[in-house]
Amino acid sequence: MYLWDLAMRKGCLGYIKYILKSSLMKLPVLGWGFHVLEFISVDRKWETDETILHQMLSTFKNPRDPLWLALFPEGTDFTEEKCEKSKKFAAEVGLPVLTNVLLPKTRGFCLCLETLRGSFDAVYDLTIAYKRQCPFFLDNVFGVDPSEVHIHIQRIPINNIPTSNAEAAAWLTNRFKLKDELLSDFKSQGQFPDQKPEEQLSTLQSLLNFTVIIALTTTFTYLTFSYKLCMVYVSLACLYLAYITHCKIFPMPLEILPFVKGKKDD
Repeated sequence: MYLWDLAMRKGCLGYIKYILKSSLMKLPVLGWGFHVLEFISVDRKWETDETILHQMLSTFKNPRDPLWLALFPEGTDFTEEKCEKSKKFAAEVGLPVLTNVLLPKTRGFCLCLETLRGSFDAVYDLTIAYKRQCPFFLDNVFGVDPSEVHIHIQRIPINNIPTSNAEAAAWLTNRFKLKDELLSDFKSQGQFPDQKPEEQLSTLQSLLNFTVIIALTTTFTYLTFSYKLCMVYVSLACLYLAYITHCKIFPMPLEILPFVKGKKDD
């Protein structure tokens, strides 16, 4: 949730795309929005996820189209129960035992690297810490925010990441070991090393954005319930979005349509 805030501060809000579990994509309205924004849904079953991931990632390969691909290699949210299972598994297979993060799942990360390596120049390793406790998804939905959110960012040039899947998987596991140490330091010191506060968002700009959103929402709501044609259009749009979300039908970017390719070749 806070990656959107970071992207907004950097002027890249329209470039961010998430890889989300499929249950979130099925949420009414929110799931439709995720679908239109070309977020990638996964079932956490590699047999089905591999094809979907490769298909969607292949549409993001245009280097002229900026991309922030948000990937959470843990595959789920952090809880004490899940952490204990992660520790037990790590001890059994000889991987680092982590106490502040879950052991990452590496196959999805390796596929992202393999598919997009020629389309971006760096991976940004983000570690997020909260002053008291990590908020739940519903806390964010209902506006219950933590008092402080700290984000540690490290830029890693793509050339510094191994090309083979086995070495890339080991590299990712080591990054999570460093994350674990970083969060341990945060717990003891209350901040990340060399931490600097982010500039406050412009109050005037925030107020203007809020006013525009309220005005558009009010106008859209009025038109929908005042004119039958608008109501029919909205109803059909909702049915269409519900259908394509349920069937996982994603829009095909213009860059890969055959007739567009033919024009480019000419």
